[in-house]
Formats: sequence, structure tokens, C-alpha cells
Amino acid sequence: MPQPLLELTGVSKTFGPVTALDRVDMQIGAAEAVGLIGDNGAGKSTLVKILSGLYPPTTGSMRFDGRAVHFGSPFEARAAGIEMIYQDLALCGDLDVAANVFLGRERKKSFGPIRLLDRTTMREDARRVMRELGTDIAPERIVGGLSGGQRQLVAVARALQFQPRLLLLDEPTAALSSEKIRVLMGLIEQLKARGVSILMISHRFTDILHVCDRIVVVRQGRIAGELAPHAQPPERTMAAMHAMMTGDALGVSA
Repeated sequence: MPQPLLELTGVSKTFGPVTALDRVDMQIGAAEAVGLIGDNGAGKSTLVKILSGLYPPTTGSMRFDGRAVHFGSPFEARAAGIEMIYQDLALCGDLDVAANVFLGRERKKSFGPIRLLDRTTMREDARRVMRELGTDIAPERIVGGLSGGQRQLVAVARALQFQPRLLLLDEPTAALSSEKIRVLMGLIEQLKARGVSILMISHRFTDILHVCDRIVVVRQGRIAGELAPHAQPPERTMAAMHAMMTGDALGVSA
């Protein structure tokens, strides 16, 4: 059996007396798209924040690409090959599209000992990247003036500049039109074909059913179960997801 790209064993996270995650075991394979679902407060966001280096786990261990890892910051997770797109996008509204796309990886040019930002190259490259995402957003536009859907595409474009091996998406389609959702789903398929793994949180179950190889259900900080969405009709998968989220599949009341 191939070695998983990511493996969590007994990962828990507490905030004072509150247990947000309780002994989570989970794996993500290479070039695999996994959907992560659960009610509000189930622990989904806490889990991806641990993976992205924003939170340290209270207990448990994590292995990435076959080696034990413990991220002390998002920079360490990024250096390992994990990139996160947060629900609030974390963009700089007073900068233009190009500056946001290359934030942290700015293009520079040298004049002797002096190095300056190469804004022309960044804007040309940003225009190309945005076209690859199916949009013609001008790289000179200030991000603060963009729509929610446009800002989402800028965040995706920025994440891809770091060439991640695992891309974490927190509600990536929430602010997108139907057309842009189709573009994003196609992009996820392309990333999988290039060997990139995806972990996607979404309340839009139709998106998860369309693009994910597995669905992991979180309930009250624990893994309630997993589903293979392509192994049965969509309506049966939807019913099973709801049952796991409410506890019906576990024989307990919601």
C-alpha cells in the first residue's frame, strides 16, 4: 500500500477546558482530494489550522511525506509543502492583485548592489496566472475594490505560487458564482493530475461529491466516519453524510 502523504495519529487540541479535537486519526494520500465536513463547531477549522502550522496540537503526532513533523508556524508548514487558503482569505486590501499574488515571493531586479521590486514582471506573471484560473482580473486593480469571488481567485492564485504538495481550502466556493465554481473544480482536478493533494472544507456538499475521492465527517471533535462518494449514488452519500453529522449513524441522538 502506498505511503500516505499526510498521516495524523491521536491528534487532540484543547483550549483550556474545551476539547476542540479528540484523538483524531486521518490520512491523505498523494494526489488525493479529501472533503472535510461537519456542523459548525465540529472541529474542522481547528484541524486545518493544526495542519497549516497556526495551532500546535495538544497531543498526538503528524507525519508528512514519511517524516515526523511539528510545525511551529505557517512558515514552517509552507516550507514543508503545505499551503492554506483561509476563509477570510488574508489578502492585503490596499495592494494590487499582482502584489497579493506574489506576496512573500516577490519578483526583484538588481541594479548593482540595489534590489528593487520588479513590478512589471509581477504584473505580467499575475495576468497569466489569473487567465489560467479563467478570469481576466487586471493585475493593477486594488484588491480592496474586488468582489468576494474575485478575491477568492486571487487567494488561490497566490497559494499556487508556493507550489504546494498539500493545499488546504476552507470554504473555497462560498463567494463564487456557479461559473467560477466550475473553474475552481476544474483547477482542483488539474492539481490532482499534477500530484497535489487537496483537503477541502465546504458546506456545499455538491462540490465535495463532484471533486473529492473521500469524504471525512467530523462530529464533536472526533472522526465520525468516512465515505467514498463515487461508490454509490449521490443521494445515498448525502443521506449517509447527514446521518454521520447528526450522530444517527452512531446510534446516538443529535
